[in-house]
Parts: sequence; C-alpha cells; structure tokens
Amino acid sequence: MIAQELHPRIIENKDWATLVFLFALAFIVIAKGAFESRFNDFIRLIVSDKYIKIYRESSHLMSGFNVLLVAVNLISLSFFIQLVIYHLHYGEKTDWILFIRIFTMLSVFIFSKFLIEKIIATIFGIEEVIEQFSLQKVTFRTYMGLLLLPVTFMLFYSDYITNFIIYSIIIILLTINLLAYFISLKIYQNFIFSKFFYFILYLCALEIAPYYFIYYLITKN
Repeated sequence: MIAQELHPRIIENKDWATLVFLFALAFIVIAKGAFESRFNDFIRLIVSDKYIKIYRESSHLMSGFNVLLVAVNLISLSFFIQLVIYHLHYGEKTDWILFIRIFTMLSVFIFSKFLIEKIIATIFGIEEVIEQFSLQKVTFRTYMGLLLLPVTFMLFYSDYITNFIIYSIIIILLTINLLAYFISLKIYQNFIFSKFFYFILYLCALEIAPYYFIYYLITKN
C-alpha cells in the first residue's frame, strides 16, 4: 500500500491589497474628474514645465488635488517598501499588518516633517518661499507615486522580483527627487542666495538629518 503524505495548501490572502489598489485608483479617477485640466497638465510634467509655471503659488499646496495624489503616493511607497522588505526576506508581501505599519510610519514621518518645516519657516520669516519650495517637492513626489503605482501593482502580483528591478526603481525614485530639488533651487535661487545661511539650516535640519537618522536606524536594526 502506497503511503500518502498530505501537505497543507497555503493560500496567500491578497484581497486586502486589491482593495487598497482600487482605493488608490479611485483617488486618481476623482482627481482627474474634479480637476481635469490640472490633471492633464500634471501628467505631462516630465515633458513640460507648464504645470510648474501655472500651479507654483503656495495656495495650491493644500488643495484637494494634492491631497488625493499624496494619498496615492503614500500607498505606492508603502507597497514598494513592503516589496523591498519581502525581497530581503524580512517580511511577507501579503502581510496586511506590515503594510499598515509602513503606511502609518510613512504618513507620520511626512506630515510631521511638513509641520516642522512650517514652524521653522515661520521662525526664520521665510514662510512664503518655503511653502512654494515644498509645493515643488510635493508635485514631483506625487508624480513619482503616480508612476510607481502600476509598477508596484505588477510586482505585488508577480513572483519575479530581482535585485536589478529593485535597485533600478530606487535609482529612478532618487533621480526624480534630485530633479525636484534642482528645479526648485533654480526657481528660487535669488531668494536662496539672499538668505543663504537660513536656507542651509533648513536643508540640514529637514532635508538631510531626517533621512540620515532613518538610514542609521535601518542599518542598526
């Protein structure tokens, strides 16, 4: 008689991820429907500076359009971070609790940094320019999140994730961030040189130190 050994069939639950992706897609649809002209200019950001010229005022920073796309950006980055953790064998990509933790920490980090920026800008008396500078960064980072969403979607439902893919995406994300900084520095170069000392303090306190501490914590743990 042939002995049969039964193995439990492990089925990964990805329904929560599908629901989150649908929420992100819904945010994009709402942004396009409610701000159609602005959205059309926004998606051409990589080839045209029309969006930057039209929506450069700080009053646009907390607009509904930006809020919707920041939410998409948070979802995209959270999924990508979870995929990196999974690829490095520190967690599972289908772990919804891990996703919530990443999403929460990322949200707290970004919004805390934003509030501290406003406080420091008020102390230095450079609120208007710092808000415009922040708007430029938000614009490019939300654009990055929009591009990253379909990529993370495909990687999440694929078992084929290589070092080349992960590092290529990271390099592209860093390039977009650096591009945002260079464009913002070029636009506000007159103001920056007039208050160079304050701007250097701003960069050290809010654009270098937080990421250094995150890198330190990750490497230590």
